[in-house]
Amino acid sequence: MNVNTNDKKLRQLETFKRLINLGLTAVCLGLEVALFAYWWQMQFRWSVVEQLRNFWGKGHVVEVTIYAFVLILLSSMYGGMRLGYLKNVELIFSQVFATLMANIFIYAELSVMAAQPFVLDVFILMTIEQTMVVVIYINVANRIYRAIFPPRRLLLIHGDRPIENICGKFESRRDKYIITRTIHVGEGFDAVSGAILESYESGECNAVVLGDISVVDRTPLIKFCYAHSIRFYLLPKITDVILMGAEELHVFDSPMMVTREYCLTVEQRIVKRCIDVSGALVLLILASPFMLITAIAIKLYDGGPILYKQVRCTLDQREFYIMKFRSMRTDAEKDGVARLAQKNDDRITPVGKIIRKCRIDELPQLVNILKGDMSFIGPRPERPEIIAQYLEVMPEFAYRMKVKAGLAGFAQVYGKYNTSPYDKLKLDLTYIENYSIMLDIKLMLLTLKILFWPDSTEGVETEQITALREEHRRRQQKPDSREEE
Repeated sequence: MNVNTNDKKLRQLETFKRLINLGLTAVCLGLEVALFAYWWQMQFRWSVVEQLRNFWGKGHVVEVTIYAFVLILLSSMYGGMRLGYLKNVELIFSQVFATLMANIFIYAELSVMAAQPFVLDVFILMTIEQTMVVVIYINVANRIYRAIFPPRRLLLIHGDRPIENICGKFESRRDKYIITRTIHVGEGFDAVSGAILESYESGECNAVVLGDISVVDRTPLIKFCYAHSIRFYLLPKITDVILMGAEELHVFDSPMMVTREYCLTVEQRIVKRCIDVSGALVLLILASPFMLITAIAIKLYDGGPILYKQVRCTLDQREFYIMKFRSMRTDAEKDGVARLAQKNDDRITPVGKIIRKCRIDELPQLVNILKGDMSFIGPRPERPEIIAQYLEVMPEFAYRMKVKAGLAGFAQVYGKYNTSPYDKLKLDLTYIENYSIMLDIKLMLLTLKILFWPDSTEGVETEQITALREEHRRRQQKPDSREEE
């Protein structure tokens, strides 16, 4: 089978896969909207019937359409429509969360239309029914999808660094990817390109992964895969992430890209600051009862201080005191050595476990936002001593301080607590180089989801070589090795 024939079949398969994905997702959303339409017809519309009589005469259809639009929008944002991409449990959680948010929105809207609290008990019953539909349907739909579309078989092209980390990432998603063959880039372009064609034509692999190889080695391979219409996955370097946010210019007869010396424009900074101040004030008022209860619980447990203050760095590495509710023992760092929290860390108090799980310990940072030390969205602030250690092995870590530190960020939404520092840096730079007000709003809404997802609050595994230790180990093994080469 030649490459062109194989390529045509794969294109047809991808089109078919996309149609199946959209069809299965549409059925799930359709069932949820149908439940809303049923309860609207049976119960909800009588509470707002007077208002609907003056609403174009088509109020019933309009209201169901509004609900469908909101549900589709939130499902898309929270990942509930990513059938075949997310893990089964995460897909169910995403869709249930999107449904809950859509129902809260519509409940508020209908309560305003009815000029009184809406029929809450029926709304709760509808939400429970929708949740049951989502759980059952997604389990069935995912089985159908996996049966039709088996995992993609990958050829990994790697360099000198150990491939366990890369293989581990793909191993965690064996439902979607399987690395069936590996080859070292040092074997030369002819050998590697020949292996790609051989694997592709034989059906052993149907995509390529370009791992930790230098730009010099990967550039001809990228062109080769592109020329032969072979799908490839690229693990980006810092420079790649920076270029993602570059602006295209057409002032000559040749394309040109520019990366500006500043990250946020004056207008963006003004709007961002207005959102921070207004949002922080509203949340402080709403959260004040929970903050009071938390403060009392911490004081009653061991009589120690309620707040924990620590020096952190923000824009241009300016230092400030970050505030949190204390979740660890008062002698957690009595030796003065800075340590990242670990999973099942015995320094965390019983009260601390609860407030960390619910993220209540972060609420005093709303004061930091009002003071201008932080923003709602931005890279999480680090301690000066931790930054100094990172900079020794990863000078690019300073790039994340080109914007103000944040309460939540790109790395928190799309990564985990124990994601490696280098990967977190790439996520933070993705935010910095693609900044927009709409991106901030999107990340704020996505942060609501991760508050309830276990991965977002877990600590570093004791045996896991992460952060600084991994970078030191690599540097000691290969002092001259640089990933950006």
